[in-house]
Amino acid sequence: MRTGGRFGHTEEPVDTLLARTNYFRETYVYGEEVFSPDAAFLMDHDRLVTAARRLHGRPVIEPSILYANVMVPGQELAVHTDVPEFRGANRKTTPQWLIVVMHHSGLFSEWQMPIATGICYFGGGEGGELAYYPDGPGGDARVYRPRHNTGVMLDTDSVFHGVDRVRGDEAQLPLITARQRLGYAGDETWEVSDADGETVAKYRTDEIRLSVSWKAYCFSDQAERDAWRAHSDDLTLGTILDRLEADLRQRGTLAGERPPDAAFGKMLIDAYIRFPAAG
Repeated sequence: MRTGGRFGHTEEPVDTLLARTNYFRETYVYGEEVFSPDAAFLMDHDRLVTAARRLHGRPVIEPSILYANVMVPGQELAVHTDVPEFRGANRKTTPQWLIVVMHHSGLFSEWQMPIATGICYFGGGEGGELAYYPDGPGGDARVYRPRHNTGVMLDTDSVFHGVDRVRGDEAQLPLITARQRLGYAGDETWEVSDADGETVAKYRTDEIRLSVSWKAYCFSDQAERDAWRAHSDDLTLGTILDRLEADLRQRGTLAGERPPDAAFGKMLIDAYIRFPAAG
């Protein structure tokens, strides 16, 4: 919202920026919970597992999450890093912004779970390129142009990345707000409906950008996976905050008492997270 995205569109109203980033998501598998058996076959896909082993150089792969992102013309995904995971700190137990801070601080690497993310592309859609920064936030962006039935594998917890704007007729973009649903209506048509079930927008299949993301834990051996499953040596919230506070004091960023939670949270974000420059 502050930077206007990868290309610095700061002149646009906040409502427009919100509509551009209010994309649609559906979760198929999360840990032991399978919400869509028809999609679950991807969890143990040989090519995804093999690519994950190469990415982190770890042979034991534990697929964990599968979800879809769907974007309509005019939408984009802001440059970001994904929510990582640590032993004792994940998105079910700990605020997601804090987990991202933990990773970027570099103070909790001994507890971090190496995760591989495969992004699989299906269908058409113009634009929606994957922009990523393999040389860090100070480096240049590289771009992958999706093609049907292809995929990429990367460490999305560490590599800044985003999705460039999906091209097409943006006339219906102002109608896209939070808490709406996007569903397939048949005959190569998708419909956006509001909370009352009323249709507010329609799109053809070749107008949307559909991707399915696959995430897996990567372990060096079975013993490491067993330690994760047994929750041995897990972090606690108190340990996390105390270590971050101590580091801020050592840096000279914090003196005196720890600020109230909201102010302390903003201080942590500003201290540890550096986004790539627009452009």
